Amino acid sequence: MSEQHTPASGVDRVLQRLCDASATIGGAVLVAIASVTVVSVIGRAFFSHPILGDVELVQLGCAVVVASFLPYTQFRQANIIVDFFTTGTSEKTQSRLDAFGTFLYTLVLGLVAWRVSVGCIDIKANQETSMLMALPLWIPYMLMVPGLALCSVIGFVQTLQHLGLIAKEEV
Repeated sequence: MSEQHTPASGVDRVLQRLCDASATIGGAVLVAIASVTVVSVIGRAFFSHPILGDVELVQLGCAVVVASFLPYTQFRQANIIVDFFTTGTSEKTQSRLDAFGTFLYTLVLGLVAWRVSVGCIDIKANQETSMLMALPLWIPYMLMVPGLALCSVIGFVQTLQHLGLIAKEEV
């Protein structure tokens, strides 16, 4: 994992604040689904009355949580990388390979963001709901899109930084 740093200004500063906001939202959703799970388990164990649809809530919430935490991880370049074959290469070669990997990651996340957006529109148009609680399924899809899109933007900026086309901002 790279060092924690606070960008002085500019694009990195804006991206950091957006990542922090996204992770905060993800954390709040995570606490909410953990609370639902605790209440449901206590209700099942002591009162024989769990929360109906608790598994649905946890599944939908987990999708939102993952999408919300991805930008934070990408911004800090904390995703797992396999550098076994590149440790002996020059710093310039490593930077180019990092740029290529980040570019591929950006393309994939952009594709996922696009397809989740299209899925959200289709699910809303078809008025699809969850089985037990009849929750509109387009809502978690909609909540996933900002995190996925932000991750794509971060990947694009980092690709440009790896290629030296824009400067990395550090204190």
